[in-house]
Amino acid sequence: MKNLYPKVAFALFAGLTFFACSSNDNNDSKAVVTKKQVIENYTNIVYANYKQAYDDAVLLETAIKTFTTTPTNANFTAAKTAWKTSRESYGTTEAFRFANGPIDNEALDGPEAYMNSWPLDENYIDYVDGAANAGIINSLTEFPTISKTVLIEANSGGSNPEKNISVGYHAIEFLLWGQDLTAPSAKLPGQRPYTDYVNGATGTATNQGRRADYLKACASILIDDLNSLVQQWKSGGSYRNAFLAMPEDIAIKNIYLGITTLVTAELPIERMEVALENADQEDEHSCFSDNTHRDIALNLQGVINVYQGKYENVEGPSLEDLVKQADVATYDETLTSLNSATAKVAAISIPFDLAISGGPDSPEGAKVKTAVQQLLNFGATLLKGATKIKITVNG
Repeated sequence: MKNLYPKVAFALFAGLTFFACSSNDNNDSKAVVTKKQVIENYTNIVYANYKQAYDDAVLLETAIKTFTTTPTNANFTAAKTAWKTSRESYGTTEAFRFANGPIDNEALDGPEAYMNSWPLDENYIDYVDGAANAGIINSLTEFPTISKTVLIEANSGGSNPEKNISVGYHAIEFLLWGQDLTAPSAKLPGQRPYTDYVNGATGTATNQGRRADYLKACASILIDDLNSLVQQWKSGGSYRNAFLAMPEDIAIKNIYLGITTLVTAELPIERMEVALENADQEDEHSCFSDNTHRDIALNLQGVINVYQGKYENVEGPSLEDLVKQADVATYDETLTSLNSATAKVAAISIPFDLAISGGPDSPEGAKVKTAVQQLLNFGATLLKGATKIKITVNG
């Protein structure tokens, strides 16, 4: 035993030394993140997020079919809950827009205009306060049938193409909640009654069957469009292959274009500041359901997901890793601005129509204004990070 012990000790020491050296070697190799790895991880994130949005939209369609088949108040509530759930997964996908990808690239005939267009003119779809016979649903002569083809062709039609939105999440939202006619201080969304879908119900809106057909068609169109994105981004999908084949700097630039455009223009300006300056809930993103606060938070989270290379169970090399490798100070600055933007968005009063009702000079409006500025700051640091890894985003 005395002779054996030194041999065992030596073997253990050698093994530990080898393990330690191997571990250090692995850590060193993991420390170097390449643009190619970031691009590949991005495609995994995009696919996973769109797939989740698709799956949630399928559940939304199921809830809508259940409700329209058996229009009870409980089934109506379930359909509205399913809509809110579907917005959770779709909201983060907004970070993939503006990136020259298949959702909004005109050359690829992107479906974005049929999915998330807003603000919509409600009376293009259905009755509104003071106009009981307004909209496609009540226009039996001009629109004798309600179908997917009819609604797609009607989108952005008529005398006001920008607001004559006939399909998408917000069309479904309006059909479920109706106009929000209560004061912001009441903290209530639209109060559409479920009897709007009950054939023969008295004291409520007419054309209940057409309204149900419209709602079901919108849900089906949404699923079609989301499925098209899933197919293009899946492993072996046409756009995914094209994206992976791009020169690395072009692909990285497109990724940055998506997140920086959202966080420096679309989200803080179009979706927040305009509504705040006008103090008008008609300018907020989800004005019927009072879900705008979630839209804002989810859009920001989508940007963070892309920057940090994470979504649900997907995690890998990221833009953040590339920036940290290039310049630690910029990495730190970006992380600080990211956390600040998240905190200021979370501080906005709920619902959003209450937060903006007093305008930018009100105490609640000031919180929105501060959040807008922090989002812009975050966007600026993202752009600064891009230059550190030798990517020119706007040029």
